[in-house]
Amino acid sequence: MPLNNAVINIHNLRLRTYIGFNAEEKEKKQDVIINIEINYAINNAVLEDSVDNALDYKQVTKQVIEHVENGRFLLLEKLVADVLNICSKNSVVSYARVTIDKPHALRFADSVSLALEYVSNKTNTLKLVENMS
Repeated sequence: MPLNNAVINIHNLRLRTYIGFNAEEKEKKQDVIINIEINYAINNAVLEDSVDNALDYKQVTKQVIEHVENGRFLLLEKLVADVLNICSKNSVVSYARVTIDKPHALRFADSVSLALEYVSNKTNTLKLVENMS
């Protein structure tokens, strides 16, 4: 059976960062919950257990963690775009989607989330998918 596409999902990566533009948000780190989907082309070497031909999701996750935890962001859109850029920079990535939740951002809501997606075979630009509160 020929395979040509793999999907990696990273669920509920819980990190802390400075996110927001209110005085309190600039002084205190807040929780964010990150969900990532990465689609990439695979070849038979991956099915033969060739590590060098697989996308290193651990390395991608490490880059995301470092960027998020060491960054300061005014807008959720900027944070999501930065994470998406990290996830989509490998040339084998055909599609990536990043959703980030900001828990307790609104008084009567569990969280506010925003998602962006990258599609390599189109314009190679970010696309706003959803903004839910």
